[in-house]
Amino acid sequence: METSELLKKVRKIEIKTRGLSRHLFSGEYHSAFKGRGMSFSEVRDYQYGDDVRNIDWNVTARTGTPHVKIFEEERELTVMLLIDMSPSSFFGTVNQLKNEIMTEICAVLAFSAINNNDKVGVAFFANEVELFIPPKKGKQHILRIIRELINFEPKGKGTEIGTTLEYFNNLVKKRSICFIISDFLSMGYEQALRVAARRHDMIGVNIIDPREENLPDVGLLRAQDAESGEIRWVDTSARRLREAYAKWHQQHVDYFSRTFKKSGAAVVNIRTNESYVDALHQFFQQRS
Repeated sequence: METSELLKKVRKIEIKTRGLSRHLFSGEYHSAFKGRGMSFSEVRDYQYGDDVRNIDWNVTARTGTPHVKIFEEERELTVMLLIDMSPSSFFGTVNQLKNEIMTEICAVLAFSAINNNDKVGVAFFANEVELFIPPKKGKQHILRIIRELINFEPKGKGTEIGTTLEYFNNLVKKRSICFIISDFLSMGYEQALRVAARRHDMIGVNIIDPREENLPDVGLLRAQDAESGEIRWVDTSARRLREAYAKWHQQHVDYFSRTFKKSGAAVVNIRTNESYVDALHQFFQQRS
């Protein structure tokens, strides 16, 4: 992509998602993800309505007037975004590709985090993690993440959630809020997710395009598997084939939901023909 075109896309996404994070999600994000506790901030004169349990008796005795301790939330958190960049994410039949929606969701979450003085780190993965950006603060850091999201070209094929979670478990030791954003066309990641959920606040964001749920009856098609690259002729008029395909997709959706909930992690399902803003808004409200 030409540099000028890339910068225009980055700017367009920044304007849209920064506005959402500031005006819609800032307060909800703060309420949904609490800090690590309360820390001492200062001492001031006692005021009517203050909790008497917070009176600083040493200062009160020294000055002769009641003083109370003021505490504030230890806010600084680390937000990790594990983003599926496998070939299947570059698919869409409604208004946007799944990858484009993932980019906007990541940008909204990242801007919401830095608005609350939290750090943001990112890992891009397909069949393995291909790029890791360590957690940092600041607008320029977020803009770099958006640039990578727009321009990144994965080398690997397939979606390996388990391998990605193992990488994350080995690399990130400090407790974090971790969003793993994918279409979850992968299985066999129960153990890795269980380990991650014991240490981190895990949230799975499943991006679903309606055309993936059911194969249309349009006769003979020459189709390519985006993950494996395999090309074959498919007779979509065969009812058994369509039923088998729908069952295959539903198995992945059910496995995702069941596995995440069993491990104590949260789930968010986002369809490309519906507003991701509404889905995130509902999730933050539930967490609050």
